[in-house]
Amino acid sequence: MEVVAVADAGAGAIAKAKLGGGPERQRTNKIQVSSTKRPLYFYVNLAKRCMQQHEEVELSALGMAITTVVTIAEILKNNGLATQKKIMTSTVGMKDESKGRLVQKAKIEILMAKTGSLDNMLTAKTITSEAATDGKETLLAKTESLDNNLTAKTITSEAAADAKEEGADGKEILPAKPGSLDDKLTAKTITLEADADAKEEAAADDKEE
Repeated sequence: MEVVAVADAGAGAIAKAKLGGGPERQRTNKIQVSSTKRPLYFYVNLAKRCMQQHEEVELSALGMAITTVVTIAEILKNNGLATQKKIMTSTVGMKDESKGRLVQKAKIEILMAKTGSLDNMLTAKTITSEAATDGKETLLAKTESLDNNLTAKTITSEAAADAKEEGADGKEILPAKPGSLDDKLTAKTITLEADADAKEEAAADDKEE
């Protein structure tokens, strides 16, 4: 780890170019940390994403935010996600609106490089996310299958109920058979009565003769 101390803003600009590897790299992998605008772990996660894309990240802060940026660097180191390559301190002139004059503020810049542990962690998260997605799809398929089974059982139950009702209706029709038997008996009775009347008429005719 290399530590560079710069006394003024002009020298700080030169050292900053050396630290970040050029203006273009500065714009893409530099994070300006504030102690009030964002929560701590917002910057931790942002640094992880930045290192994933650019291999390195430059954390910088002014004044009261220096404590925050040091804490972020320590979290990344203690979790084995990054190593600390360079630290640069300097002072910069900033206009104090209340006093109407320039004041000197302390500035720190820390260059962090990612480790293999960060790649492994991101790969593990990707696998976990894919497994969770597969699990949801499997659960959805099982739910659909269960719904289909329940629907089939419901249809079968309704069909069985309809069959029972039809069977009940059939049983109600059975007692109607004796009615047809009564009709036959009535018809036979009428026939017998007609035969008896015919015989009586024949006997009467014989007597008259």
